Amino acid sequence: MFGLSELAIILIVVIAIVLAKKGPELARNAGKSARILKADARAMKEAEEQRATDTPPRVIQGETIPGRTEHPPTDATRDTGRNPDGTHP
Repeated sequence: MFGLSELAIILIVVIAIVLAKKGPELARNAGKSARILKADARAMKEAEEQRATDTPPRVIQGETIPGRTEHPPTDATRDTGRNPDGTHP
């Protein structure tokens, strides 16, 4: 019968034969997957950077921004869903 070392050698030979047939295809698919992953990671990073630059600046009540002449709303101009004269639109 076969010993442990003979079985190990047979297993190594079988694996080498299978890899010789399927190895290039496996390597090609792994390369394609790596390129797709890299492109997606780059696209996500660019989208995050774009989103960071697209958000309008946050204005905190009470701060003044140089160059702006807006005034806080008063009761007469606050948006209540009504026209300034008190009627519904």
